[in-house]
Amino acid sequence: MSTDMEVLRAYPELRRLAELRDAGWLFMPSCDANGDVTKVTGLRPWPEGVADALHIGSQTDAGALRMDHTGGLLWQRDGTVADVVDALLALPTPGDPLAPRLVRGTAPRLWTPR
Repeated sequence: MSTDMEVLRAYPELRRLAELRDAGWLFMPSCDANGDVTKVTGLRPWPEGVADALHIGSQTDAGALRMDHTGGLLWQRDGTVADVVDALLALPTPGDPLAPRLVRGTAPRLWTPR
């Protein structure tokens, strides 16, 4: 089994995902019939009933959102993995006075970007 360091040496772009994992994110890979990872989905539930979600299809196809307990869309970002993860790491926690609170729409039931 590979260690985190071996994987990060082989795929340095995953270092940012390790930062999210260390911040409390849960990740679930989706695999094809051969066992190859085809996408990664992440979730970070907050005690306030808010949740952040992340979808990665490739290095250039990623998206994230924050939704409230009713499924209201509070924040969204699409772009490269690096851009989206940077935006998530900069996003204030739900209890912060600068956190997004205005519902912009309804988050999709099975959310995927685009």
